[in-house]
Amino acid sequence: MTTLTEPPVGAPALGAPLAGPRPAARRLPGAGTVLAVLVLAVVAVAALWPGLLATYPPDRVDPVAALQGPGGTHPLGTDQLGRDVLSRIVHGTRLTLVLGLGSVLISVVAGTVLGLVAVAGGRVLDEAVMRLTDILMAFPGLLLALLVVAVLGPGTTNAMIAIGAAAAPAFARLVRGQALVVRESGYVQAARVLGTSGSSVFLRHVVPNALPSVLVFATVHTGSAIIAGSSLSFLGLGPQAPASEWGAMLSEGRDYVDLSWGLGVFPGLAVTATVVAINVVGTRLRRRFEGRIPDGDH
Repeated sequence: MTTLTEPPVGAPALGAPLAGPRPAARRLPGAGTVLAVLVLAVVAVAALWPGLLATYPPDRVDPVAALQGPGGTHPLGTDQLGRDVLSRIVHGTRLTLVLGLGSVLISVVAGTVLGLVAVAGGRVLDEAVMRLTDILMAFPGLLLALLVVAVLGPGTTNAMIAIGAAAAPAFARLVRGQALVVRESGYVQAARVLGTSGSSVFLRHVVPNALPSVLVFATVHTGSAIIAGSSLSFLGLGPQAPASEWGAMLSEGRDYVDLSWGLGVFPGLAVTATVVAINVVGTRLRRRFEGRIPDGDH
């Protein structure tokens, strides 16, 4: 009989740390996520307490100071009416977020209702809802929103409805797919075998377990909704003057960019930074909740 004096090939040496992933380390947010959270924190402060960041009223007109470049008493310069650009961006944060988040809320509610109705209503209703979503999703989202605004007219509320209606079909398909997966999962089948009513199974198991993926998708979609809202405002179909909104600011200042470059840069940077930060956080949430979304193997 021989005595082993060395570990087998490939085995870790005595006293050596075991190789493998460290869950705690993997859960630590990266620098990009931390920066994104900080950006969103600043955006939240600007939306809730604009007076903490703005140095002037957003509608204060000063013709003498019109089209000044960044610096001095106006860190980001002034527009064609002498209004402080920084103050207008800060005060425009709330309206920009209301437009984006409001449209996402409409999308979530309408899409969730449609998706759950399709699952609970039987084969005929399911087929009808899915064909309707196919038709609506055949149109580009912004084009569909433009059509809705053309019917309803410009304004903040109508823009929210338009953007929300354009994105609702995607949410409906997502909810339907997740609900079908949950409905066919093992624990739902077990509940049915034990005699639980169909409505109770639907409300207690199918609906709650289908919602996490909807919330993650809503977070990721918020950035797209903000871009769509700013696009409608840029075209004059969103909030109307003299309201401060980032897309509207870009539209108002586009004819004066040669005289004051900040009018075309800073509102655009505000949109870009906010959307990128939301997408980073949304991607992080999606990766975190991927393992919790039902996959039908339970």
